[in-house]
Order: sequence, then C-alpha cells, then structure tokens
Amino acid sequence: MTQFEDANKGIITEEMKTVGQAENLDPEFIRKSVAKGTIVIPSNINRNIEATGIGAGLRTKVNATIGTSTDIIDFNEEEKKAEIAIEHGADTLMELSIGGDLDEIRRRILKMSNLPVGSVPIYQTAIETIRKTGSSIEMNEEEMFKNIEKQAKDGIDFMAIHCSVNIETLARLKKQGRYGGLVSRGGAFISAWIVENERENPLYTNFDYILEIAKEYDVVLSLANAMRAGAIADSTDRAQVQELIILGELVDKAREAGVQSMIEGPGHIPLNEIPANVTIQKKLCGHAPFYMLGPIVTDISPGYDHISSAIGAASSAKAGADFICYVTPAEHLALPGPEDVKTGVIATRIGAYVGDMAKGIHNGEKDLAMANARKKLDWEGQYSASICPADARKTRENRPPEDPDTCTMCGNYCAVKIVNEWLDKAEPDFFDNV
Repeated sequence: MTQFEDANKGIITEEMKTVGQAENLDPEFIRKSVAKGTIVIPSNINRNIEATGIGAGLRTKVNATIGTSTDIIDFNEEEKKAEIAIEHGADTLMELSIGGDLDEIRRRILKMSNLPVGSVPIYQTAIETIRKTGSSIEMNEEEMFKNIEKQAKDGIDFMAIHCSVNIETLARLKKQGRYGGLVSRGGAFISAWIVENERENPLYTNFDYILEIAKEYDVVLSLANAMRAGAIADSTDRAQVQELIILGELVDKAREAGVQSMIEGPGHIPLNEIPANVTIQKKLCGHAPFYMLGPIVTDISPGYDHISSAIGAASSAKAGADFICYVTPAEHLALPGPEDVKTGVIATRIGAYVGDMAKGIHNGEKDLAMANARKKLDWEGQYSASICPADARKTRENRPPEDPDTCTMCGNYCAVKIVNEWLDKAEPDFFDNV
C-alpha cells in the first residue's frame, strides 16, 4: 500500500503523523491532503527515515543536489557534501552522479543519509550506454526500466522521470525555436533518442509500467520539466506550457494508479512571471506539489547565482511553490564543492523562509526572537536565532570589539546601547511634561 492509497482509505500512517508533528498540523489534515495529491511524502518502503512532507499548507522544503561529474569523481567528497547539506538544513538530497560507479555512489548516499533521497534514473542508462557504445542514442528501452526498478529497490524515495518529453513537445520546441536551447540533461538524452530512433519516448508510452514500479516501492514520481527555460528570454514559452499540459495528464494517471507525484518547474524565469507559473502549474496539474528548480531570475549572475535563486525562491514560495531545488555559487561554472553546497543550502533556506512568512506559513517568530536578542545586546541569543549560528559567531569573533556589548560596526556609538542606557531609563512623567 502506498501513502496515497492508505490516505484514501482513511488510514493515518506513521509517516503522516511524523509530518503532522513536524509541521504542527493535525495528522488528519495531512491524510486528507495526501489523499487529494496536494501533499506527498517521499519514503521508500525499503528505507527507514524520518518522513518529510512536501505540499500545500506545509513549510517550503529545500533540496540539495550532489553527485560526481565526468571530470571530478570523488565519492568521499560527495559524501562530505551530503553531510554538509544535511548539517545546514536541507530537507532532501538528490544524487545525480554521472561519473564513476553509479550504483556504488548512490548506495553510499542512501546509507549515510537520514533524509529522503532522489535520483534521475535516465542518467544511469545514458551513461552506461555511452560507455558501451559511445552514444546515448543507443539506449535500450529495457535498460531504462531496469534502472528505474533497480534504483527503486535500492531505496530511492523520489525520482525525476522524463516522461513528458515526446514527439509533440519536441515538435513545438522545434517550431518555435529558443535562444538558450534545451538545458535539461535528462531531456537532452531522451530528445536525442527520439529524433535519432524516430520513435516515441518509451517513458511516455510505457508510463503505466513506471507506475507499477513506483507503486511497489512507494516512490514519489517527480515528473520532470525537460522543457524548462535555460535563459530568461525563453521563459514561459509554448514548449514549456505544452509539456505542462502533458504533465497534468500524467498526474491524473498516477493518482488513478495510487502513486504519489509532484511536478518540476522552470529554471530561468523573470520575477514577474513566477506567480503566473505557479498558478498555471497548480491549475493544469490538479494542485500537485510544485518543485521549482531554482528559479534563477536573471542570466547575468554566474558566481552569484545562489543570490539570484534565493530571490526566486522567496517569490516562488510566496506564490505557492512547495519545494525548491537549491542553486550554488558554482552554477553554470563548475561542479559544486563543499563550501558551495553550504552556501547554496543556506541561501535557498533564507529564500524559502521569506516566502513562507509572506504567505502565512509562519508568523516570523524567529525574527521576533532575533529582535528581542538584539535589543538586549544578547549575542548568544542572536547567534541562536540565526539561520547559521556558527557563521554569525565566527564573523563577530574574528573582528572583536573593544566593548563586548557592541560590535565593530558602531562600537561606542551603538544606537541600541545608547537607547538602552538613556531613553528606556527616562522617567515616564518626563514625556508628559514636554
């Protein structure tokens, strides 16, 4: 039984109870939302993790991607990056390796992570085919499904499946053209296969088989957005919307089969188009949870794309997105290192927090704790209220003030200290007599 099936039978599972407790919500609300498909709980039956809920009414979750490249293959480094992402508050991980022994690195991350772990199975099929034949266009249909099942059996909790790239969406893309082209790696593998083999996408034509696998292991299908824009000039175009229509139809099939699903969203998109994108996705896809990739709100910020993305994350969360994939300073430039991962997680968490406050998921209680600590010049309280206490402490201690109550920005002329010493001590009748 999947979480979706249990929910529709009126059963509140342990996972639903855990999510309810973490979100301070009634487990019955979680059950009803899972039954409707507006909340998903990625928790493969072969893993024992603390359940995380993604969807409407919940805190916006943050995903951190890790994984080797063809140029840099260091499994210990990837484990370190995963540990850093977990330590700094990521809600999920995605293991996206394309270099080295792909089974080994995936299983190592699954073993060490207490978070839900996602993957993109078509990567493994494509890479293994390239190693054997020299080209991904030689991918075997049977191998595509074998890798999906193998990864599900290993314990992968959610999978990005590129089943909405088909002849129809590619024809739309070809007809309209694009400035930035097609930037989805999985979408590129499948697109090349379709064109070169002159056949429909097997992941689309055999979607029912994918549903059988997902149902057996209770894997959440993250229905991939292969037509996402990689350039601001291509945002919200006809190819993206065409794919979204197909994704909505696949969500309906998943729900009919008792399988949890969510929808991935656009990568590069201007700030003013984010609310419309969230509305369209929710409307066309039966209000399935929306997994925003970034989004990056300008193309000109390489080296600082984590800032651009944090802005996009805040706007997306406010508009109703449920899940944000982080972006690191290395985006578009290199494979992220450990420090990039840390920076990306923190930046995206800030964006998600800001968006959640704007849409009323929380009332800014952490901000109030910080305000009170600042007024009291309570530095330990300020560190405690920080999103990254260790960094806040390190910054101040690296530039220690002469007066321990203040910081080196204002020193002896600290406005808060002046007010604390004079204004707050003024007798009330002083103001009555002025």
